[in-house]
Amino acid sequence: MPPSELASADRARLEPGTAVALRELWGGRVWGAVPARVVEDDRRMRRFYVAPGTVFRSPADADGRWLSLPTASWELRDRVRDEPWAVLSFALADESSATLLLWDERWEPLGWYVNLQTPLRPTPTGFDLTDHLLDALVSIDGSRVRWKDEADLAEAVRRGWFTEAEAAAFRAEGERAVSRLVGGEPPFDRDWTAWRPDPSWTVPVLPPGWDRP
Repeated sequence: MPPSELASADRARLEPGTAVALRELWGGRVWGAVPARVVEDDRRMRRFYVAPGTVFRSPADADGRWLSLPTASWELRDRVRDEPWAVLSFALADESSATLLLWDERWEPLGWYVNLQTPLRPTPTGFDLTDHLLDALVSIDGSRVRWKDEADLAEAVRRGWFTEAEAAAFRAEGERAVSRLVGGEPPFDRDWTAWRPDPSWTVPVLPPGWDRP
């Protein structure tokens, strides 16, 4: 598929198993990039699979320290998560969040991770987003919720990257996303813990051109 078709709003749906780059942008630059395989590409919802052992690109400072917030300069380096997690990501159309189901190396479900972010934007190599820093950890049965990276969001507000009103809107969106998950609203009205990737799928790498503006 030509890049112009992949990036267009009316492009054909991507086939399951297609390798894409999920890129996080900051200030017009790529802040991170994760290779993933498409599970479902639908107008209402997109699902992606990130395999354990996936090598992704993460921002680091000049001394090689991984960054959680931007600095004056950074570079992207190869990184593998310490935890051998398998991830199934759900991104609903026009929703400012993604909900991730996590499994350990034995395919035992670990819980849910709600990531606050902009809706996905198609690109020639996959999809772009801007992270809103705040996240929520939800137990697999939905009985426990813990908010994560609140200090990073507060620091971003202090630096003027987001306003107090925007931060409050992010939290409200997070509350809605958690409520949707815990309340069993579609697509969480079924048990996803038994889902497994196609056994023929290898661990993908970032597709050529992923680092282009």
